[in-house]
Amino acid sequence: MPHAFLDSLPRFVFFTGKGGVGKTSLACATATRLADDGRRVLLVSTDPASNVAQVLGQPIGSRPTAVATVPGLTAVEIDPEAAAAAYREAIIGPVRGLLPEAELAGITEQLSGSCTTEIASFNEFTDLLADDAATAGFDHIVFDTAPTGHTIRLLQLPGEWTSFLDEGKGDASCLGPMAGLDKTRSRYAAALARLGDPTLTRLVLVARAQRSTLEEAARTAEELAAVGITQQHLAINGILDTAVDGDLLAGAVVAREQEALATLPPTLAGLATSRIPLRAAGIVGVDAVRTLLTDAAPGPSDPADAPLADGVGGSLGELVDELAAHDHGLVMCMGKGGVGKTTTAAAIALALAARGKRVHLSTTDPAGHLDQTLDGGSDDNLTVSRIDPAAATQAYRDRVLATKGARLDEEGRAQLLEDLRSPCTEEVAVFGEFSHLVARARREFVVIDTAPTGHTLLLMDATGSYHREIVRGLGDDARVVTPLMRLQDPDLTRVLIVTLPDATPVQEAADLDADLRRAGITPWGWVVNQALTPTGTRHPLLAARAATETPHIEAADSLARRLAMIPLLVEEPTGAQALLRLASSPR
Repeated sequence: MPHAFLDSLPRFVFFTGKGGVGKTSLACATATRLADDGRRVLLVSTDPASNVAQVLGQPIGSRPTAVATVPGLTAVEIDPEAAAAAYREAIIGPVRGLLPEAELAGITEQLSGSCTTEIASFNEFTDLLADDAATAGFDHIVFDTAPTGHTIRLLQLPGEWTSFLDEGKGDASCLGPMAGLDKTRSRYAAALARLGDPTLTRLVLVARAQRSTLEEAARTAEELAAVGITQQHLAINGILDTAVDGDLLAGAVVAREQEALATLPPTLAGLATSRIPLRAAGIVGVDAVRTLLTDAAPGPSDPADAPLADGVGGSLGELVDELAAHDHGLVMCMGKGGVGKTTTAAAIALALAARGKRVHLSTTDPAGHLDQTLDGGSDDNLTVSRIDPAAATQAYRDRVLATKGARLDEEGRAQLLEDLRSPCTEEVAVFGEFSHLVARARREFVVIDTAPTGHTLLLMDATGSYHREIVRGLGDDARVVTPLMRLQDPDLTRVLIVTLPDATPVQEAADLDADLRRAGITPWGWVVNQALTPTGTRHPLLAARAATETPHIEAADSLARRLAMIPLLVEEPTGAQALLRLASSPR
């Protein structure tokens, strides 16, 4: 049966989803299918960990390149980092030599976060969306990685923020990076309008048959629907259809996936849905690409032999033992959505409490997974809290309007309110709540699920007014310790980056690692979650997939000061006892 998202495809097709779910494979397979049907197709990747070249089996660069083995298919990789670098230079170049070096450094830092990269990428492919002359030679344009709802909300703001911020009326937000947009507002408006027009654009949410990734997809769906992209399709990739006798893990995976499919989040339940079975190996080469969307079931595969090098990866329990050598400290679990931060944080907190340490566990996760993960379990040494991002954001807006807004005229107040609708306002507001938790870490362990990003820390403390105003207000001789300074203290703070053993999640984790280091925070360790490699599974498909994890785990190990692996488990780690086992037993 044809996959639903392939039916009557419009001119623009976007694939979006968290790292490692198979966006690139599905985008390449769709573009190849269209070209094989006689269409002229442009495949565009804006994925920072793009492997389009590897999937299609030939070099692909920043200029449109014909795919030799697929007549009618042209591909191009937009490098988000290169786009962001060019974008920064367009803003900074004209004032270099005119402004003091310290001020230039501050502007450069403000333009070094994820907001700049997202906006620069959108700046690059605006012509592909809005300029028919630029894409006149193609019937379809297929995008691997869509603009986020965050970027779209930024571009929908009225556009008077540049002078507003220059005049010092605005507060810390992510609007500064928008100063370099070089298209007219009408061009951006046209691009955004096309994104929301179902006769021109189809957006395909890609997920796995796992509760965490489906919930992440549901949040993405809601975010995009809020900015007018409501005609969405769902593609659930990598489904394991059958178990084999004697392999408990495969049986458990099949059961969990079927339960996840039967209980889709309400936001996803009404979407046209396609289900793509798990393949024995990665989709590499055009021949493999052409089979991905066929009805033929994936054949069995002999397990490949690609063992990890000796000494790569320890257990989560070993990390907890090292943490427990102290009697207090801040432990922050950071990473992209759906990688297992909540599980990791809860396991660490419970294990430290079981070792007699006083522990406070907190989450800023808007999905509130913490209660589900603990499942009523706790410990006398453990307290739990949750920062509500929506409540924190509203309180922050009210406070700024009551203070800074009180000094503005009606027009200035309206502009300030618009500034406060910026998506980064939530990050800034949550940071304020988070700062109160940091102080507790001097007396006890504080474990935080979903910590502020490196960019938020830089925005608040390095380029925003927070750090400078505190220091200026107290005078040169005063001793002051800001939250950022505590996070930079390796004797107090230990950051754990959580990821999955696949190319894109590891690249995203590496980017986060670099972002934190720019903020003066050296990650204490990495955790690779849901790894098949240490399970010893003999299910042909799972064993073959395990072999593909090796280079990604070794890449993580090369970047991490210490690395722990959490295997994919027969029983999901829900409830206090299961979490304790996760953080106490050797891998």
